[in-house]
Amino acid sequence: MTDLEYLDKAEQLLLAVEQCCDRLNDDVDADIDAQRVGGLVTLVFPNKTQIVINQQKPLHEIWLAAKAGGFHYKFDGQCWKDTKGSGEFFENLSRFASAQGGLPLTFTAKLT
Repeated sequence: MTDLEYLDKAEQLLLAVEQCCDRLNDDVDADIDAQRVGGLVTLVFPNKTQIVINQQKPLHEIWLAAKAGGFHYKFDGQCWKDTKGSGEFFENLSRFASAQGGLPLTFTAKLT
């Protein structure tokens, strides 16, 4: 993957996360505050816990930090997969956000 391809895919991922937060706030009153600064998105939940998602440009990875731990994802041509085999980014984000937010939350790669 070239640097430009990585940047395009990483931007799509971050936009999808932001759009999912907007949808969840409208649909299920999740009250997730999504704060974006450049290649970093911080999700702040009502209980003040956070999930941090950021680009790691030199490695062509996306990193996610949650109460469950820290995870690194690489794009495999189809989706962002955990580099240690722990699943797909949006499935994991949904699980971690649900645990931290206290209600079922579903994040998807689909942009609206």
